[in-house]
Amino acid sequence: MIHSSELARDFEYMDLEGNSHRLSELKGKKILLSFLRNGACALCNLRVHSLIKSYPELKGLSILAIFESKREDMLPYVGKQNPPFTLVSDPEAKIYSLYEIEVSQEKVQNSMDSATVHDKIQEANAAGFSLTPQEGSNFFRIPADFLIDEDFKIHKAFYSSLVGDHIDLKEIADWSASVTV
Repeated sequence: MIHSSELARDFEYMDLEGNSHRLSELKGKKILLSFLRNGACALCNLRVHSLIKSYPELKGLSILAIFESKREDMLPYVGKQNPPFTLVSDPEAKIYSLYEIEVSQEKVQNSMDSATVHDKIQEANAAGFSLTPQEGSNFFRIPADFLIDEDFKIHKAFYSSLVGDHIDLKEIADWSASVTV
């Protein structure tokens, strides 16, 4: 697992428009690196929806939302939301491996038994994101979030215990608005 104060691990990625970038190009900015499940995942789509709604409060924050899906499998789902931040396709899970993102049958089962997750599923349904299996996706993938500071150091590493669990948006907004000394 990656821990706070470690340097972020650099990688090359392609956005949904097909442009190639490196994470290190964002050095000097605060970054939210969010690992989600797949492009059709209802709870992941709800998280992207929440990030879009909160975007005005996330002052100056660069956001990369990474999905273990092919680009063409993301477009009809999460891609339709047209977020003001970058969506990244990582179908071979290379970036997931670099950041040691978990695959856990036990955590997925615990998620299925969780009242909190059931509430989030209802919220996702109400927002128009239904539970949709995506062929070839890793059903047991567990999300994770990383806050990376301007010096390219991990400010916070958050490995989810449950599917749909992420760093609280208020905490992200407060951190993104804070002045680094």
